[in-house]
Amino acid sequence: MSVKVKSVLQTEEKMMRDTYCRVLTGLAAENENIAALDADLMSSSGMKPFMQTYPDRFINCGIAEANMIGVAAGLSAMGYIPFAHTFATFATRRACDQVFMSAAYAKLNVRIVGTDPGVCAAYNGGTHMPLEDMAVLRAIPEITLVEPTDSVMLENILPKIAEKYGVYYIRLNRKNAVGVFESGSEFEVGKGVLLRDGGDVALFASGIMVAEALEAAKLLDEQGVSARVVNLFTWKPIDAEMVIESAEKTGAVVTCENHNVVGGLGSAVAETLVKTRPVPVEMIGVQDQFGEVGPEDYLRGRFNLNAADIAAAALRAVKRK
Repeated sequence: MSVKVKSVLQTEEKMMRDTYCRVLTGLAAENENIAALDADLMSSSGMKPFMQTYPDRFINCGIAEANMIGVAAGLSAMGYIPFAHTFATFATRRACDQVFMSAAYAKLNVRIVGTDPGVCAAYNGGTHMPLEDMAVLRAIPEITLVEPTDSVMLENILPKIAEKYGVYYIRLNRKNAVGVFESGSEFEVGKGVLLRDGGDVALFASGIMVAEALEAAKLLDEQGVSARVVNLFTWKPIDAEMVIESAEKTGAVVTCENHNVVGGLGSAVAETLVKTRPVPVEMIGVQDQFGEVGPEDYLRGRFNLNAADIAAAALRAVKRK
């Protein structure tokens, strides 16, 4: 696994949804069993090019997300590899029973793509703001949960996910992500990515919080604190080896997630450490609250998801050692 982090982090020119559609369309050209399902959000999900290229393998299920997961399960039973797309709130809260019964319990081969995670839902507001989607699905046995960081990671891991068997949930920021990785970087689902080494505190981050964690590490440098930054883009199965190694090396941990801290990445890390290497753990994320309407920048500040918040939490964790 070869990974290179960009020296300067900037917002990517292309939306993540465009990269997703392009890569999936290319995979469909190579594998006639790949199909896409949509819940009447084709424009939002950016899937029109796929539909136009493979109209016989694209199904608009309408505003009926639970039914869409059932259709995906049926397609899987017939030998297809379905990718079902909708907003993350609808893919998880609304369709939870179908994900559990029709897909996971039946041990079928289904990909679920939930877009606009956490505060990325922005003006769609609290009803459409998935701050619990990963927690909801993390409780389902044998499911794999991933949150691609940028387009480079998405382009690399999507073909690997398409080749595997099982139920996968892809938590996808459909807008323009901050580019963290250089083109050509390689990733492995289930393995964390060491972005920066350090000896005083470990910052575990996912999704939009990765760039914030890297910035927080710079802020901590200015205060004489050395931070190790790890991208845990796979929430389940968690990379226990990386988590334990980082805790042993630093003795203090901060988790950084665009998600409720209840049942999310912080919980997954804490569950791992409490059984093996208990250390002080601080959790940056939404503190058991509902979302609200607003621009993403405002919401990041509202819920304390910025680099300065991570750095402050790191100092607290170090002090508790």
